[in-house]
Amino acid sequence: MESRNQTSVLDVLLLGFSEDSEHQPILFGLFLSMFVVTVVGNMLIILAVSSDFHLHTPMYFFLSNLSLVDICFTSTTVPKMLVNIQTQSKAITYAGCITQMYFFMVFGYMDTFLLTVMAYDRFVAICHPLHYAVIMNPRLCGLLVLMFWFISLTYSLIQSLLMLRLSFCTSWVISHFYCELAQALTLACSDTLINHILLYVVTALLGIVPFSGILFSYIRIVSSILRIPSTAGKYKAFSTCGSHLSVVSLFYGTGLGVYLSSDAPSWRGMIASVMYIVVTPMLNPFIYSLRNRDITRALQKVLGRTFYV
Repeated sequence: MESRNQTSVLDVLLLGFSEDSEHQPILFGLFLSMFVVTVVGNMLIILAVSSDFHLHTPMYFFLSNLSLVDICFTSTTVPKMLVNIQTQSKAITYAGCITQMYFFMVFGYMDTFLLTVMAYDRFVAICHPLHYAVIMNPRLCGLLVLMFWFISLTYSLIQSLLMLRLSFCTSWVISHFYCELAQALTLACSDTLINHILLYVVTALLGIVPFSGILFSYIRIVSSILRIPSTAGKYKAFSTCGSHLSVVSLFYGTGLGVYLSSDAPSWRGMIASVMYIVVTPMLNPFIYSLRNRDITRALQKVLGRTFYV
């Protein structure tokens, strides 16, 4: 019998969370509220940065890009999950699944890159304050963001195209609420060696290298802060990077949880993924607004202008 690629007729099923109909309204309300808070919170950060001239600096330029990416990152998975819960359907088209994988990778890697360059920005600001304006000039900041987009889009496109060449002999049944690349590869009945090599190599490079950069930056930052003689000076220096350090810890902590739970029971893996995909982007605006007076003042102006109008 002639073998053939059956991807064009595959039914992709996302098992998601509970199958109990009594739990569906609770899950729908919970994830809808978290999604709305994520979008509104990050949009407010973008509006605050764009509307306040005092926030037109490299740090807040990268923060506004991070907020935009967080909105897109959450939007790749949560809306479809909400539709499936509301319609009590677990299906997603094959094309929709590949598209979701593509954008999930794009925005996930953009998060990593932006957090890394934000750590470098704080390193330059604290360790080389006299050269900060020269090093972190607008042209360099724009080029870095463009480079990050190019790398993320290119790798994600290559991985998605490699998925399209695979043959699948059965329907996809993914025990998750979104199309996860690693689980999809296990369903293929053709050779996935190239896919796995690319996945592991690039994940290692885009995981270890940025994390090493963040770690190096904060080692140098802490070393510089400890040399400041006054307690007030140490507090002021640390307060400029405290929000970013909190976000980095949350991002990598939940990301590590997703990795460690990949071989665990499905419910533990899904909880870790919810923390990584939904909770972290939702909390980022609160972390930056509560620990940053400049952002707080800008948000008060934006909200005050909105209610006044």
